[in-house]
Amino acid sequence: MTTQTTPRARVCVLISGNGSNLQALIDACARHEIPAEIIQVISNRADAFGLQRAQKAGIPTAVLDHRTFADRAAFDAALADLISQSQPDWVVLAGFMRILTPEFVQRFIGKLINIHPSLLPRHPGLNTHARALAAEDTEHGATVHFVTPTVDAGPAIIQGVCAVQAEESAESLQARVHQLEHQIYPLALAALVAGAVRYEHGQAQWASGNPANAPRQIFA
Repeated sequence: MTTQTTPRARVCVLISGNGSNLQALIDACARHEIPAEIIQVISNRADAFGLQRAQKAGIPTAVLDHRTFADRAAFDAALADLISQSQPDWVVLAGFMRILTPEFVQRFIGKLINIHPSLLPRHPGLNTHARALAAEDTEHGATVHFVTPTVDAGPAIIQGVCAVQAEESAESLQARVHQLEHQIYPLALAALVAGAVRYEHGQAQWASGNPANAPRQIFA
């Protein structure tokens, strides 16, 4: 008698740098915590250390240098075509330092996710840790969210939350948030692959246990 196995979800990861969140996803897949396979890692920078992480794990890699394209639209069109060749179920941004065009986002809407180092909708954009301190926030963290055409405005899936400590520096806060990112990104992808949460009518809809568009929160 043959045993049928459920096909693993196909995941494409986009990076620009160190790839620590990529590593967290690689490790979670290897531990079978996510019923998925990372089938390709793409970077817009040939010197991104995350490419070495992927190659060490036996994952195919590709480099698409944005500087060789006439404009953002041309790069995004080529990137979308490259991604589509591997037929992924999910496209994961893991430190991909490019603002994506609405046309690119719409092509993958509902299966395109990102992680942002703040408790969105607070502090979209850059320098989030310093801004959280300047705003005297008592809590800070990271958000996994669906990507929509408006930057950092897509519905949240999971948030990792930590208390801002007395006399905290931006560097120490960043380090603690990074640890949270490595916890919540695999959890979010696992929930998506399992069908526990989906993108519907512009919201993150959980199958049970959460009101519409309310992110699950993990506290450190």
